[in-house]
Amino acid sequence: MADAPLPGRGLPQASEEVAGAQARRTLLASLVITAVLYVVPGGDIVGYPLLLISTYVHEMGHGLAAILVGGSFESLRIFGDGSGVALTATSGGRVARAVVSAGGLVGPAVAAAVGFTFGRKGLWARWFLLIGGILGILTAAFWVRSLVGWAIALGLSGVSLAIALGIKQHHWSQLWLVFLSVQLGLSVFSRSEYLFARTAATGAGVGRSDSASIADALLGPYWLWGGVCGVFSLLVLAYGAWIFLRTAAGGRTRDPV
Repeated sequence: MADAPLPGRGLPQASEEVAGAQARRTLLASLVITAVLYVVPGGDIVGYPLLLISTYVHEMGHGLAAILVGGSFESLRIFGDGSGVALTATSGGRVARAVVSAGGLVGPAVAAAVGFTFGRKGLWARWFLLIGGILGILTAAFWVRSLVGWAIALGLSGVSLAIALGIKQHHWSQLWLVFLSVQLGLSVFSRSEYLFARTAATGAGVGRSDSASIADALLGPYWLWGGVCGVFSLLVLAYGAWIFLRTAAGGRTRDPV
């Protein structure tokens, strides 16, 4: 005699199927929107703020890395040409300085992976946008020191908060977060040449690139460290995409920790 079904049996599986279907629709919509931006006339106008967002995340990577190694994050500037500069201070040794330089190079990939992780479900995405929007406003107040930087930090925070607080349907928060994650993931490839550059030209002038700064702090040529950061970025991005695609395929998910 078969056991009687327990109350609620089958609901977790049904919930996973719903989450998977929504994740598939969200990813497809994000990819379609991205493709449209590359082919329609004027798409580069919309793509320009996305370029600045990747710069913002890159420079924030430097600043947060400085804080993690016990240093300080002084300021962040973004320029109209898409370049940026983060001013940090570290009291540690060579390794600490190298970590700060690497923080910007891997920042977009890490942010994309985190976005994919929390973008698996609409409710998670809504809370992520809510907290991220508040932190973005604080970032603009404490660290950003340029008009373009303020426009990007406050604009990104404003849109995220408007979607999280103003639209009841969770899937819109999920779509926005996954779309941003896709753009950051693509920037890992579209801006990969910087990994192997000796110098960096920004709105503040020409100086050592991040890869060259790592080489100055550690042993080895700058292109080697650019390659190391590139491989690390790909691995992190692949892991975040794998987690998201598991949900889209209907696999079991675990709450992010």
